Amino acid sequence: MKKLLAVAAATLAIAQGAFAQTNFQTFYDLSRGHFTTTLEGFYGDSWGNTFFFVDYDYNTRNSDEKVVGVSGSYFEIARCLNFWQNSALAPLSAHVEYNGGVGFGNQNFLFGVDYFLHNDNFSNTFNFKLLYKTFSGNASSDVPLQFTFVWGMQDLFGVKGLRFSGFADIWGENVSAWALPVTDDNFLKDSKFVFISEPQLWYNVGQHFGVDNLSIGTEIELSMNFAGYYGFYVRPCIGTKWIF
Repeated sequence: MKKLLAVAAATLAIAQGAFAQTNFQTFYDLSRGHFTTTLEGFYGDSWGNTFFFVDYDYNTRNSDEKVVGVSGSYFEIARCLNFWQNSALAPLSAHVEYNGGVGFGNQNFLFGVDYFLHNDNFSNTFNFKLLYKTFSGNASSDVPLQFTFVWGMQDLFGVKGLRFSGFADIWGENVSAWALPVTDDNFLKDSKFVFISEPQLWYNVGQHFGVDNLSIGTEIELSMNFAGYYGFYVRPCIGTKWIF
């Protein structure tokens, strides 16, 4: 089992003792006032692993400001390949990824490498990815590279069921984004990079009443020049997670 786990270089699930996992997350965005759902999956095999997620934002509103439907969707799927798990290069995997969605200006393919670190029992994991990023449409980049960091820490501070996980992405992209508040002399501003991080803190509350699948927690979106907004933003969410 430990040899197979070493192959799983992109896992968000290993720290929970799972080699395959599908989960469904529901968040309420406290700053933007709408719900987001996320379906997320991780599946390991003898050639590596596959990770995906699909986000839906529910912020289409009628004239009374009542939410009536989905306002946007975003999808990522990534594959790590590792055929050399019995060698000294076992922590290093080849990585290929696709991302895009409704309401996003372009789609991207990414190619690169993933390096995986872990402690002895895999309760703490860390991935570093160096990726070449392509852009579609009118999108462009002077430095088409993305750096990705993924982490997971199980039973944080010795508290059973307390998990700290998340990711951070930074990449080069030529963007013109809204500078808020919008005024006549503060409209669109240009930037050369985008940053997004979403640390999550989950507590397995279901362990106390025989439903280990259920966790409650929080996610904080930390972003800069992301999704059309210039500058740095902090957007807290509260949510639930159900592991299938």
